[in-house]
Amino acid sequence: MQHEPVMVAEVLDLLAPARGGLFVDCTVGLGGHTRALLEAGASRVLGLDRDRRALDIAEGALKPFADRIELVHADYRDIDSVLDARGIAAVAGALADLGVSSMQLDTEGRGFSFRRDEPLDMRMDQSSGSTAAEWLREVDETDLANVIYEYGEERYSRRIARAIVQTRQSAPIETTGQLAAIVRRAVPHRGYQRIDPATRTFQALRIWVNRELERLDLFLVRAAQRLLQGARLAVITFHSLEDRIVKHTFRAIEKAEEAMRIVTKRPLVPGDDELARNPRARSAKLRAIERAA
Repeated sequence: MQHEPVMVAEVLDLLAPARGGLFVDCTVGLGGHTRALLEAGASRVLGLDRDRRALDIAEGALKPFADRIELVHADYRDIDSVLDARGIAAVAGALADLGVSSMQLDTEGRGFSFRRDEPLDMRMDQSSGSTAAEWLREVDETDLANVIYEYGEERYSRRIARAIVQTRQSAPIETTGQLAAIVRRAVPHRGYQRIDPATRTFQALRIWVNRELERLDLFLVRAAQRLLQGARLAVITFHSLEDRIVKHTFRAIEKAEEAMRIVTKRPLVPGDDELARNPRARSAKLRAIERAA
């Protein structure tokens, strides 16, 4: 399965794994960043992910490093309990890549993309929680409009929510194709459209189904508290809502704790060469904070 991790060079420059020590890849995905950390000198990597399929693929990809990694089925927001269970007080660095992986987008049956007509699932952890289809059967129209507006920054959120509720009265919305068609009909067409009209709604539902923004700020605080002296926490975001939380939480951490220092006054973004190779990196922003003393 083809997969290119985002902003690897920048991550390695910020985390400096050549110093050795234990690093935490809080969203191991298919293992690309973990491999890079290990190849660059990290002594060990603890990799977390809530997607069991991703962990299975990562385990295979990282077999050459089997004695230096541990992969854990866990949400990154549970970093405290994962570290505590292993008696780990502090780490040499931590990374969280908050994007949806290529595997999740491309694998049939996951329901993240409207490029194929498939079951409307959208769960990163398919072992728990409600699917997007199940949620759309019951959600109140006002609540749905608010989710689409807040998490998708979609100006036509009320029209889309009304269209979804009207459609489900006749039959449940079960597939990505059905949902995309409803959204496209609900959004006014005015000339050239840079992105598919369904894009923002799909983003909003994915964020809601996976509770992607909930406790993100708390995770950042807890992960920063686990850093050894000189260690850094690096976070890659892919949309403005996440980036805003990271930016403001890092500022709050820096203000509250004298030892903490923001390393990236402005977010780092992919270079032209990477964007040419991997267009999916175009929205990525990388921020980092350091325990300086």
